Amino acid sequence: MTAAQAISADAAAHASETVKRSGTSFAAGMAILPRPRREGMHAIYAFCREVDDIADDDGLERAERLERLKAWRAEVERIYDGAPETATGRALVSPVRDFDLPKAEFLMMIDGMEMDANGPIVAPSLDALFAYTRRVAGSVGLLSMPTFGAPKGRDADRFALALGDALQLTNILRDIGEDAAIGRLYLPRELLEKHRAPTSPGDIVGAPGLANVAEELGQMATGKFGEARMALRELDWRIVRPALLMMGAYETYLLRLRRRGWDQVGTPLSLSKVEKSLIAMRWYVAPRLDAPAA
Repeated sequence: MTAAQAISADAAAHASETVKRSGTSFAAGMAILPRPRREGMHAIYAFCREVDDIADDDGLERAERLERLKAWRAEVERIYDGAPETATGRALVSPVRDFDLPKAEFLMMIDGMEMDANGPIVAPSLDALFAYTRRVAGSVGLLSMPTFGAPKGRDADRFALALGDALQLTNILRDIGEDAAIGRLYLPRELLEKHRAPTSPGDIVGAPGLANVAEELGQMATGKFGEARMALRELDWRIVRPALLMMGAYETYLLRLRRRGWDQVGTPLSLSKVEKSLIAMRWYVAPRLDAPAA
């Protein structure tokens, strides 16, 4: 093994360890990919994890968080020049080259992290909310599709962007209480004002009107899952199977939230490892192109 190959192997191992250490539910989807594509997804995840950790680090002053994100912008440029300085950057060199990953999407992710770093985000407008989901979730989708091996085209982009919105909106609904505890409130201001719900994170859990806000945002998430499902009809679902495992899990979260009752939104909800495994098995064998029963 040459010195360059050893460095590359060490970088790939670093990215894989980042995925393993995080315990992310994305890991099951990545595991079914051939090694080069799996390592590419590990590197993308490691990048997302690192910039997200910067944005979420309450031990840093706002200016320091922004400076570190700025440094990652410079590292993205070095990745595309073939001369990164970080382990994660080195892990990304081969996937960027082999799968023609768009630089703009790495920078888009950093844009989204800067929104959090400049925050906390509290009751954004609907436009600002969807700008945020496009940056932090859509970017991941548009980096993942070529890494999976999906052909470039409008249908692949539509699927990635709609699914990204759906997953992020579901996350927001699932994590209202957790986010409120750290001073964040991603629910859109228009819906909060429409249903006379508070726009303060400290007052939102259990507040009158919250159930109606959650119901409307849940309908938006359902619509986005529907858009992803329509785009999927034009794709080879076997190629995007890792994304479908996530889709199955998050649609289940959304259904559970709805069936439990939106009046309980803000209290924790989780899926067991067994439940996640059963969902993954169903979606691994064949996707559900029909909408799940409410």
